[in-house]
Amino acid sequence: MSARDLKTAIVHDWLTGMRGGEKVLEAIASLYPQADLYTLICDRSRISDELRARNIRTSPLQRLPSVFSYYRYLLPLMPRAIESFDLSGYDVVVSSSHCVAKGVGLGRGAKRPLHVCYCHTPMRYVYHQFDNYFPGQSRGWIKRGADLFLPSLMRWDKRSAKQVDHFIANSENVRRRIQAIYDRDAAVIYPPVDTDYFRPDPAGKVGDYFLVAGALVPYKRVDIAIQACRRLGVPLKIVGIGNDERRLRALAEGADVEFLGWQSGDALRRLYQGCRALLFPQEEDFGISAVEAMACGRPVIAFGRGGALESVQNGKTGLHFPEQTADSLAVALRDFEAFEFAPASIRAWAEGFDRKVFLSTFWEFVQTACANEAARVN
Repeated sequence: MSARDLKTAIVHDWLTGMRGGEKVLEAIASLYPQADLYTLICDRSRISDELRARNIRTSPLQRLPSVFSYYRYLLPLMPRAIESFDLSGYDVVVSSSHCVAKGVGLGRGAKRPLHVCYCHTPMRYVYHQFDNYFPGQSRGWIKRGADLFLPSLMRWDKRSAKQVDHFIANSENVRRRIQAIYDRDAAVIYPPVDTDYFRPDPAGKVGDYFLVAGALVPYKRVDIAIQACRRLGVPLKIVGIGNDERRLRALAEGADVEFLGWQSGDALRRLYQGCRALLFPQEEDFGISAVEAMACGRPVIAFGRGGALESVQNGKTGLHFPEQTADSLAVALRDFEAFEFAPASIRAWAEGFDRKVFLSTFWEFVQTACANEAARVN
């Protein structure tokens, strides 16, 4: 029996925008047009038409007043909320998880669904980026509370990993993390990028600005980009919204920095096409925006850790800078002037991460997992 004929549920942590994880979710969902979609909370006004059209089922957290303004602070409640779903009636569960989705309730019956987890990362808030999400003086009571609940959250997270039959990691970087934290191996399937949509400007026009694109949250380290561009007197355009925007605007005062807020897909594509380079100062699990920029033929100047070591070829499709500081990025920006990057070569590299590659590889993986499970049971 084809995996497409099996009753399938898809689980995602939360749906509050269309960032990298949601683009992966959208691609996975396209393979299973009849699948139900489960998530902790959903803001339908901020997701794509394709996802909005699905049968979306939310947890009790959805009923909390104004929940979209503070949902990240509900982390201690999320395990119980995701376990409140009972997916025992499904044949296959595909979770898209960077937080708690992989811990979804599978039921306690004799027959439980096959569970395949596409892991963007083990819970980053718990293991390695708490300080980046709640930096400095902004933490206060959050840090004191975290000292109490983080140990139990870690125990739950590791326990929930045991109910996953097959892990898929979004990069070798995350595969190593899964091995270290869960003591499990994972296949690697890189996230999808629509290279038919993100493509070079036909006229080959390039502006004089550098670009940052993504959520304005502390771990993205947009502050480093602002400081480095101010130091060198080069223009910087920033696409995105987030809770760090006020601080970043104050930091950019008087510099040649333009905050563009949220931008449509067409507008973002034009900004990618016209930038001298995309600045990527954060440590990411993979980094879809970097590949989108490269699909448009533009190089990327990236912090040389994490997923960028896999997505950006140093000296060929961009540059790596070694330290997550404004000084290190400024040196890379100066070095950038000496390089002549070939847009066609950059584009060719990005095509290796195309959406069609993801879809065929992911489908084959799940199909094989289902066939092996059927053979085991029979």
